[in-house]
Amino acid sequence: MKAVVLVRTRIVYAATAFAELVLWQVPKPVVGCTHRFKYRLAYVVDGTCVLRYDNEAGKGDHRHYAGKERAYGFSDPDKLIADFQADIARWNHENRHP
Repeated sequence: MKAVVLVRTRIVYAATAFAELVLWQVPKPVVGCTHRFKYRLAYVVDGTCVLRYDNEAGKGDHRHYAGKERAYGFSDPDKLIADFQADIARWNHENRHP
């Protein structure tokens, strides 16, 4: 089985803000993960990535928020996207961004 794209989309939040979500189902877990998904979700404001969730090989599931990298407890793709959207709302609120 080859990797299968499950989600590949860009969501525009404002003229200067967008989210890009890419999620694949992969034949075997990425090194550092126990599930068969590979993902990168990014929120970009004014040309800067201010929030990112990813599971790069060797690091496992983690997120970048407020300049810090922390482990992320992946459970399923729907929860991943919901958590990401909640963090976008939180970032927008904390930074007074639309």
